[in-house]
Amino acid sequence: MSDDTCDVTGSLTFDRAAEYYDRTRGFTEEGHRRSIELLTAELRDRGRVLEIGVGTGQIALSLQAHGIDVLGVDLSMPMMEEAVSKPGGERLGLVQGDATRLPFADGSVGAAYFRWVFHLIPRWQTATTELARVVRQGGVIIASQGGYSGPRLEVQEHFAARAGVPTDPVGLHWGDWAGLDAAMEGVGAHGRALPTFLDIERDGLPLFLDALERGLYSWTWTLPAEARHEAADETRAWAMARFGPLEAVPLPTFEVIWRAYDLPMGSGTGTPD
Repeated sequence: MSDDTCDVTGSLTFDRAAEYYDRTRGFTEEGHRRSIELLTAELRDRGRVLEIGVGTGQIALSLQAHGIDVLGVDLSMPMMEEAVSKPGGERLGLVQGDATRLPFADGSVGAAYFRWVFHLIPRWQTATTELARVVRQGGVIIASQGGYSGPRLEVQEHFAARAGVPTDPVGLHWGDWAGLDAAMEGVGAHGRALPTFLDIERDGLPLFLDALERGLYSWTWTLPAEARHEAADETRAWAMARFGPLEAVPLPTFEVIWRAYDLPMGSGTGTPD
């Protein structure tokens, strides 16, 4: 892994993705709205809230617009510069830092959340310890994970096999809620389910294949351009034989899961304000 993709802990940094991240990642408008409603209901009246992996501020800016005081941390300055460039971004509290060694005092925030980030952190268990340290007793940590299914997953796996590159994350595997639950229990945070809902993938297979060919996903960053192009050409031909005209393949639905982890009063590692 090249030096410009990882920090000293091995966590992936998204400097190179800052310019295109919002075009290739995120929920649909409806999925985003429902996520913000769910998070706002959980985070309201908890004081300052921390987002690790704040990135371009997709979630943080919407929560701020709903009256949530968000403090964001990220490895990538270019990603946070994108957040600052958006309306309201100058009011976000943003700090460059690593989730495994958060630069905040014990019990300094009332809650925390993260989305699509633990798969990028090799020492993600340490990040849970850090979250439990900085969130005050009685606070909550909220998590969402990513991952693909259906035709998009098949296309990803075929492309990866042709290119000879692994797709397994460096950190927590997508959808490993049992592993996350166990780690959170280990730091005294008790999990509970939040309401789930269905969303649809924003982009179809043609755009997904174009993104793979251009190397827009972190697991493709080690591939030379020639290898990406060859794998994409072969995978397009395979996908057309497998699914028919790619533009006609329906956008798949997926379940959006946010899960809460409560830190009991008097038993967390943080201290009250």
